[in-house]
Amino acid sequence: MPRGTSEVSEPMYFVLTALRAGPLHGHAISKSIKELSAGRVQPSVGTLYGILERLNERGVITVDREETVNGRNRRYFRITDEGQALVEAEARRMQEAASLVLRPSST
Repeated sequence: MPRGTSEVSEPMYFVLTALRAGPLHGHAISKSIKELSAGRVQPSVGTLYGILERLNERGVITVDREETVNGRNRRYFRITDEGQALVEAEARRMQEAASLVLRPSST
């Protein structure tokens, strides 16, 4: 079953939500997604970096900085103003859709 909209998939939504807390590197993003979704969304490493690449190309996230930790490059990403607006619009869309089901019945 497809999740999210054609503009924002469920894993993309959680990446953007994780980045609202500030710049994070890939592993920290992955941990945050798992935590935010209560373990329900766990993209593989390849999928996560594909999502980060697509979001970066769309201008909704950007590379904040790069560091070398234990000889390995670590890239930190941050959400842009466009990304913030996109994730907020998606949250409102989901809230409106959920209200159709969760509102009290009139019986």
